[in-house]
Amino acid sequence: MNFFAQTPISEEPQRTRMRASTSLCTPSVVRGTHTFKIAGYSLQRGLGIGRYLSSAAFDVGGYFWCIEYYPDGEMEMENGDYASIALDFASTNSEVRAYFEVRLADQANKLPPLVLLSKNMPIVFRSHPPTYVGKDFLQPSVYLRDDNLAIECSITVLAESKVAVTTTSIDIQVPPSDLSNNLVELLKAGEETDVTFKVRGESFRAHKIVLAMRSPVFKAVLFGPMGDRTRRTMNIEGIQPAIFSALLHFIYTDSLPSMGHLYGDDGEEMVKHLVMAADRYAMERMKVICESILCKNLNVQNVTTTLALADRYHCNQLKNACLEFITSPDRIDNVVASEGYAKLKRSRPAIIVDIFERETKSRKI
Repeated sequence: MNFFAQTPISEEPQRTRMRASTSLCTPSVVRGTHTFKIAGYSLQRGLGIGRYLSSAAFDVGGYFWCIEYYPDGEMEMENGDYASIALDFASTNSEVRAYFEVRLADQANKLPPLVLLSKNMPIVFRSHPPTYVGKDFLQPSVYLRDDNLAIECSITVLAESKVAVTTTSIDIQVPPSDLSNNLVELLKAGEETDVTFKVRGESFRAHKIVLAMRSPVFKAVLFGPMGDRTRRTMNIEGIQPAIFSALLHFIYTDSLPSMGHLYGDDGEEMVKHLVMAADRYAMERMKVICESILCKNLNVQNVTTTLALADRYHCNQLKNACLEFITSPDRIDNVVASEGYAKLKRSRPAIIVDIFERETKSRKI
């Protein structure tokens, strides 16, 4: 099995070029008010039930309307002295949505308007069959001034909505950053290097400023008060050339090199040595990436050695993952029976206490 087959380190995001636009839908609204004045109101009384006085047709939004006033009411009422009011849609072969308000106006401006007929939500007016909206009410004696009556009608016509493209934006495709590619090429070419590392007979050239920028350990060694700024060759002990090469690659690119050629135990050992190198040179992100790889590949055979590594190099997330794995009810017996567990008891007995405490808590839960 390829140890890295299911654990990709990093991938460039897929970039899609998009054209974005916004459209705005707005209703076409036309408002209008008509005042129908009835002079000599007392003379209009007695016109007869169902007979009305009509205003002149008035235009709002390209449509014609009429106010119809029934001094003696539209129909006979059992009790009271009633009048009636109606709004008539007078256009022919038409249809429109509108809302309206019909009210009596106090011509002396002492009383608030008396709303007789109102529709706050749009209704559909049609020519066929004709739309007629009416209402009965008590005679408006208090709104008469000098025997005159003023009726106001406000209409809001909703014509067809208009849709227009208001904004258009084009996403200019920005290529992904090639900084890491440039830096790795700089590392490979060895241009303008100012330090050479000797690792078990192999030489690695690098740039002091890049190393110092990425690793506080290299910064202290190369530019600290105890370091030698003029030193151009350094011997590195206790690390394999392949691991040091991967470390340099990460320093220059912030990603691990491709290791898809490594399988099984070889891949696992490679990652564990990278954890050690990352800890040695204080490369925290590199260490966490390696923790993630090891965590995704835990099994009964390797969990104890991985736990020992996590404990030694302060990989707290990986350590917790190992403890969770071990104390799982369906695994703990197999892990305890393994040779790795016996070695763990001898080499790091304190971890056994952690396992016991974790397992006890899980049983209580």
